Amino acid sequence: MEIIEGNIIDIHSARIYPGKISISNGKILKIEKSSSVYSTFISPGLIDAHVHIESSMLTPFHFADLIVSKGTLAIVNDPHEIANVMGERGIRFMIENGREAKVKCFFGIPSCVPATPFDSSGEIISAEATERLAATGEFVCLSEMMNVPGVLNGDPEVVCKLEIAKKYRLKIDGHAPLLSGSALKKYIQADISTDHECSNLDEALEKIAGGMKILIREGSAAKNYNALKPLIASHPDVLMFCTDDAHPDEIIRNGHIDQLVRLALRDGFDLFTVLKIACLNPVKHYHLPVGTLREGENADFIRIENLDSFEVLEAYKDGRKVYKKGENSISDSQDSPDFSDMNQFAQQKIELSVLKKSALPERNLCITLTDGEIITSKSFFDAGQESDFESDVSRDILKIVYLNRYSSEKRPQISWIKGIGLKEGAFATSIAHDSHNILAVGCSDVAIQAVINRIIENKGGLVVKNSSGIHTLDLPIGGIMSNKNAVEVAEKYEFLISEVRKSGCKLHAPFMTLAFMSLIVIPEVKIGEKGLFDFKTFRFLEEQ
Repeated sequence: MEIIEGNIIDIHSARIYPGKISISNGKILKIEKSSSVYSTFISPGLIDAHVHIESSMLTPFHFADLIVSKGTLAIVNDPHEIANVMGERGIRFMIENGREAKVKCFFGIPSCVPATPFDSSGEIISAEATERLAATGEFVCLSEMMNVPGVLNGDPEVVCKLEIAKKYRLKIDGHAPLLSGSALKKYIQADISTDHECSNLDEALEKIAGGMKILIREGSAAKNYNALKPLIASHPDVLMFCTDDAHPDEIIRNGHIDQLVRLALRDGFDLFTVLKIACLNPVKHYHLPVGTLREGENADFIRIENLDSFEVLEAYKDGRKVYKKGENSISDSQDSPDFSDMNQFAQQKIELSVLKKSALPERNLCITLTDGEIITSKSFFDAGQESDFESDVSRDILKIVYLNRYSSEKRPQISWIKGIGLKEGAFATSIAHDSHNILAVGCSDVAIQAVINRIIENKGGLVVKNSSGIHTLDLPIGGIMSNKNAVEVAEKYEFLISEVRKSGCKLHAPFMTLAFMSLIVIPEVKIGEKGLFDFKTFRFLEEQ
């Protein structure tokens, strides 16, 4: 039996007291008050209620190494990124890789693979596959239902997946940005219980009124805490925290769910309310076997230095110490040969000529983005008499290219984008939500060709080309994840970011932002398999 002592943060009764925790066989046997004086605090572990591990470019094993040092002891992961590439085999890889992780990895069944019938992915998760996965008992939810029109119009495949989730008593997560009115009511009536896409307070309040729980998201590309923080005081019982997508360099620098906790505490919100959102609500909603500092529960908790910094000194998972400040918590890179067949890449290198696109003298449609948001808008530009228009850096108008990587028969889809700020070169990624085809943006066709062809040559990765050369981060697992550890990936990623910024880009997270430019289930206009896609009409505006 082991005894852990400190100032215990009892969220259930909203009190802090000096105490001793007796642990045996991974469980808390007893919690008793102590007369000793302690300088440190013991809290339940933090929980990320919705995340895509793959977006960190790390495996579950290496992702856990990183977030455990920030006090996160459990995550609800939606593996739809790898599922879009590798299907059920990719999901199985994530589960198996996460078994030995330092945090508790729970999984949802991806509901939309591909995200819509308009997307082209490597694999499909059908209703039949959903039933097969649900029957294993290894999942806690049906992950974000992005096919909003499918729900509203009663698409048979969507309805079947929703019924399977109900049959196996799985929670159903939502994805309904800006949905409101009668459409929102119908969406919620399908037993969809959460939403992590709220970007303004009115939107969140309407969804809460309809019975939804809201996940306040603070990730690398989408940051909604400031807009939604009033809910912490008014509706704490229906809130959870999540990152959705977070890159390792930002987690190292800013934190994970602990960042949201610090933000909320600094804004004056009550400690017990904030920790209820960060620790208890996800356990209750998803029925997670995660301890919350009560006798008889799993011994899952963290020791923190003080309530201001919320700096983690130790972390315990099922009574085993999995992190201690000052000791190296980062595991060696995984060089398993099992990774060699975890990919699909059929596209061949492209010729320069296929990147040509004629522009109109007036009113060419342009994707327009805002830093820190994944919602885009439309704008228009005049090309004058320059029909072979590539870019105009003085107006921040760049060419954007989408290329299917699963077929060598597919040609690039080409348009323009505003808000990147690039002044020279190009950059590209094979992390492109949600089907993970190739996305590139650049100032010239020559530079765009170079970064696309390097991705094809490496069968995935991130690539930057500028006056200093061509730089890459290889992602051999599905073209979206590295086999390297968090520190190695973060260092290489930060280097690529610095090269993009040297080229003029001012975006907070350029690769993450670019990756969302093909996510057609997010308003207002994106680029996809057949050109520009309009979210409002839910159709392609042009085909090439």
